[in-house]
Amino acid sequence: MTRRRKRCAAPLCVLFAGLLAGHLLRATSVAHAHTHVQPDEVAQGASTGRFAGDASLSDVAGLSAKDIWAVGQQNVWDTWRNRGVITHWNGVSWTDVAIRGDATGAGHLRSVAAVSPSEIWVVGDGHDGLPYVAKGSPGGFDRVDVPQFRVGDWLGAVAASPGRVVSVGSRGGRAFMAVSGGVGKGWTTRSGPDGVIYGVALAGKSDGWAVGDSGTRPLMMRLSGGRWKPVDLPEIKGGFLRDVYAQSRKRAIAVGGVYEGDDDTIAPLVLRWDGKKWSRERPRSGGKARSRGKTLPGQAELYGVTGDGDGTFWAAGYDPAHPAEGFLLRRSGSRWTVIRGQAPPQKEAPPQKEDAGERTVRLQAVAHVPGLTVAVGHVLDAKGHYTDLVERFGPPSGHADQAGRAGHTTAPSSHPESVGGPSPMRTTRVTKPPMKAATAAKTTQPSIDQPSIAASKR
Repeated sequence: MTRRRKRCAAPLCVLFAGLLAGHLLRATSVAHAHTHVQPDEVAQGASTGRFAGDASLSDVAGLSAKDIWAVGQQNVWDTWRNRGVITHWNGVSWTDVAIRGDATGAGHLRSVAAVSPSEIWVVGDGHDGLPYVAKGSPGGFDRVDVPQFRVGDWLGAVAASPGRVVSVGSRGGRAFMAVSGGVGKGWTTRSGPDGVIYGVALAGKSDGWAVGDSGTRPLMMRLSGGRWKPVDLPEIKGGFLRDVYAQSRKRAIAVGGVYEGDDDTIAPLVLRWDGKKWSRERPRSGGKARSRGKTLPGQAELYGVTGDGDGTFWAAGYDPAHPAEGFLLRRSGSRWTVIRGQAPPQKEAPPQKEDAGERTVRLQAVAHVPGLTVAVGHVLDAKGHYTDLVERFGPPSGHADQAGRAGHTTAPSSHPESVGGPSPMRTTRVTKPPMKAATAAKTTQPSIDQPSIAASKR
């Protein structure tokens, strides 16, 4: 799996601006591809971790139900104590994995990609002002030196496959891509058109896609034959892309949103690649979904997307009509189905009745392994506190296969178990939809991502 995220500029004003919006970013990794999928899926539980202070999960990647990685940050509100976290699920418990020999340390980690059990890549911010790249395994991580990085460069996602690592983001207001041949190899960088890249996916050793926005419309770059080139897309004013998943060279899907009207409402955006061109798809539910009352929302933000390699796709995000519930879309054939998450457990005493509806759940990323779909993000309560969140989805009770059961064991965890559920499955990617400049300027909310270029130009 692959992904990569952003980094901070030195001035505090830039740092706080970065805290304002999110990328959703997410890039997609090859490791998301699997071929076993059940015909139906339901929410199987929500859990939270026990990170220090306010915490959020930004990204998740999985090789199997017993080998899942998540990254994010804790102490979200504290500029100096904010720390990136890497955690690994081995089928029994979650274990936090350290980065070795780095005195400066990682800030917010936005993206994770899994090539093999012994080759995991993570990216985000470094406390030294440079983008942060680290490679490791359950035994620990080491920071990777990339001489071409500059202070002010921002990384939003990483994707990796054997012999290829791609990280994307922005440099000086332009799309930015950094590519390496893998472990022990050098890096090459290149800037693209005006805009920011938030997500990346590889379709082969030398083919892939990178998505974001230019400030006014969606932006996409294609990696072909080792070269990056801008891609023609349908005209979608006010649109932005946050993640992309490549099933093959002839099939891919990208997700994001579109600003509509003067009130900044956002409609979901889905683009589909058929091997020749990208076209906009209007998600529609089938009769089965309608009969359950799960019609697709006209307003929603999509942050992450993945697939099983065999034609089924999942997109995670936020539904403003149901802000306190996790929001997941599943595409099977031509039918889209909404899957609502379960109410996440409380870290402290339940909120007062009048505050019950003020919790906001955002699922920033999603990964799929046989028998199990995992989405991660955060819960924001009425007092502005963040809690990292993991939502599990899978076959209805009685239909789970062995892989699914392995992912839901209630064996002891290295982290305290959350109320009413198995030990938390964490991932981190705190990314928010782009915000208009006027809104961003008045916000005190910490950013989990660099603001979209759209935020500064709208």
